[in-house]
Amino acid sequence: MTVTMPPTTCPPHTRPGRPTQQEQSMDHPATVFVATCDLAGQVRGRAVPFSDHASVLRTGTGWVPANLAISAFGPIAPDNVFGSVGDLRLIPDPATGIDIPADGVHPGVRLYLADQTLPDGEPWTCCPRTFLRDALEDLRRRTGLEVVASIEHEFALGGLPDSRPFSLRRFRDAEPFGSDLVRLLEQAGLEPENWLPEYGDGQFEITLRPGTALEAADRAVLLKELVRDLARRRRLPVTFAPILDPAGVGNGVHLHLSLRDVDGHPVLFDPVRPGRLSATGSQFAAGILHHAPALTAWTAPSPVSFLRLTPHRWSAGGVFLAEANREALLRICPTTRIGGSDPAGQFNLEFRAADATANPWLALGVLVRAGLEGLTGDYQKPTVWPEDTKESDLADVPTLPASLEEALDALEADEVVGSWFDPRLLATQLAVKRSELAQLEGLDDLARIRKVSDVY
Repeated sequence: MTVTMPPTTCPPHTRPGRPTQQEQSMDHPATVFVATCDLAGQVRGRAVPFSDHASVLRTGTGWVPANLAISAFGPIAPDNVFGSVGDLRLIPDPATGIDIPADGVHPGVRLYLADQTLPDGEPWTCCPRTFLRDALEDLRRRTGLEVVASIEHEFALGGLPDSRPFSLRRFRDAEPFGSDLVRLLEQAGLEPENWLPEYGDGQFEITLRPGTALEAADRAVLLKELVRDLARRRRLPVTFAPILDPAGVGNGVHLHLSLRDVDGHPVLFDPVRPGRLSATGSQFAAGILHHAPALTAWTAPSPVSFLRLTPHRWSAGGVFLAEANREALLRICPTTRIGGSDPAGQFNLEFRAADATANPWLALGVLVRAGLEGLTGDYQKPTVWPEDTKESDLADVPTLPASLEEALDALEADEVVGSWFDPRLLATQLAVKRSELAQLEGLDDLARIRKVSDVY
C-alpha cells in the first residue's frame, strides 16, 4: 500500500510533565517497565514500582552490556565481546511513555523506551537507539536534511476461520481484536493510519502516520509489543515472523523515507526527472543500493529472512530502484492529486528488504547512513526503472544475498558500512546472528521457520 508522507512531523507520544488520564484519575498502574530493543529485535528491560516513577525517569535503572549479545532463541552468543563485566543504565525517554491499560485479570503497566548509557549518563556507543540518533544528527549536520519516516507492519493472526485476502470477512473475523488494537494504539498516541486484512493466510497489516525517523522507529518497537500483548490477552496466536510457509509470501516491514530541508520543505520530488525523483533523492538512493548486501544483515537478520527475499513474493526480487514496483529493493511510491493534494509532500522512497526480526533503530539507522554516503560520496547514479518495465528487462540487476550467511559475509567485507559502528557493536551483531544460525543448524526450512515463528 501507499503511505502518504505529510509535510509536517508527528508530535511525540507523550510530552514530559503532562499527566496521563490514568494519573489524573489516580488509577495508575503498579509498575513501570523500562525497555530497550536488542539485536534480535526483542524488547527487554526491567520493571520498578510506580512509586519510583519520578526517580527512574531521572536516573534510570541498571543494565548489563552482555545483554546486547542475547540471541533470539535465548542463550548469549558464545563469542560475546563484553564478557561478564561492565554496567550500564537504561535511561527512559519520557516522550516514549505509554500506558497499557488493565484488562480483566491483566494489570496495567507504564512502558518507556530507554537509551543505554554508561553509569555516569554518558552515551554508550553500542546502544541501538543512540546509533539512529547519531546517524540523524550527522545527516542534519553535513547536509541540512532531516528524515520523515513511516513503517508498515505485517503479521499473522491465528485462531481465525479461513478467509480470502483483503476480504471484509477476514476483517470482521478478527473482531473485536482489530477494533481493540486500533483503540489501544490511538490511546497510546501512536496514530494508526490503516488497519487491513492482507494477502497471506491470516495476515494483517497496520500502518502508523509518519513522523521523525526516531519517532517512527520508537513506534515500531512499541507497536509490535502492543500487538503481541493484546493478542495474548485475547488468547490469539500472533507472529511477525518473516515467513510462515516456504511457498508463502511472508510478513515484511516496509520502511518509507522522505527528506526535508531545514525549513521543512520536501526535497525528493522533481517532476521533470526520471521517476520524478530529485537529484538529491537519486544520490540518497545510490548509497542504499550500493551497500544493500551489507545493509540486509541489519534489516532482514533472521535465519529465515532470506527465504522471503526472492522474486515473485512481492518483497524484494533484486537490488534496483523502480516506480511502483513491489519487487524493487527501493520503490518510488505513487502520489495523488485527489482533493488538491500536493505530490511533493507525499513523495517517498520505500525500502522493502526488511522484516520484524530487525531492530527498528538499527534498520532505519543503516539506511540513513547509507543515504548519507550517497549524498556525500561519488556513487554511480542509479537507473530509475519505469512502471511499465518488463521482468525480462531486469534480468541483469544485482541480486540480494541468498541467505543470512551471505549477508553477514557482505557486512564483514564492506569497510564503509563497518566504519559506522563501534567495533564491539559490529562484532556482537556478527556473533549473535551466527549463533542463531548455529542453533538451527541441521533443520530443514520448515522446521527453521517454525522456530523463528515461535519467537516473533
